[in-house]
Amino acid sequence: MSTAPESTQHGDHQHFHRFLILGKEKLFFYHLALYNPAYGHNYQAVFTFEIKDDGSLRKMYLEDLKKNENNWVFYSLYCPDHFELPKLKEGKEFNVHLERVVVSEGGAKRDFQKMTTAVTKVVCKPADVLHFRELGGLEYPDYLTYLVFGEGQEIHLAHQLAKQPNWDEVVTVTPQQAIDPAMLKKVPTLVIESIKDPKDVIKESKLKKGQKYQGKINGSSPAIDFTVGRQGWWNHTSLNNA
Repeated sequence: MSTAPESTQHGDHQHFHRFLILGKEKLFFYHLALYNPAYGHNYQAVFTFEIKDDGSLRKMYLEDLKKNENNWVFYSLYCPDHFELPKLKEGKEFNVHLERVVVSEGGAKRDFQKMTTAVTKVVCKPADVLHFRELGGLEYPDYLTYLVFGEGQEIHLAHQLAKQPNWDEVVTVTPQQAIDPAMLKKVPTLVIESIKDPKDVIKESKLKKGQKYQGKINGSSPAIDFTVGRQGWWNHTSLNNA
């Protein structure tokens, strides 16, 4: 299996995308990005999709997640269909496989293990595109900054991909104060002023599981206290490859 976060045929630039699966109650999907625009994955994007099956893919994911809750294992939808990612903003139906992503070598190696034999149909409507930004043109922030999305007590933080080199991660957190659902749908930033941004690539998360932190929505809201839970993605290597 490939250890890169995206399978790509470089010669003819065919683009086969992966979307990280996040959550248990409501599923969210996070595109696995690469800075190099030649690969067609230079977008940080958050989605909600409709999975067109009888619930079997979701059940398989949740059952496997339960077994690996405390392991460095992630889950993704791998799309064998070729298309340019911005097409999703117009609405699109495509095929996926469920994958288990097993991480080793300190986060440097990822083994993508296909869990389904037949493809499953997924529908993305324009309203399912919660956040979509082409990488580039964003300076390093002063403080640790994440995109924030989710629902209720199951909130996800995705490290905002500013300048290169950088690292990509998603963690699920439990907030101590309610976050306005309408605000969450806009996928704002959460700024953690207690931690300076490294302005470089790092090899492990600044947010430690089980520890409490404070952040401000868009850097200006009243402080939100949260406890860090499971890490759902990490990449400090192939993200930055030329």
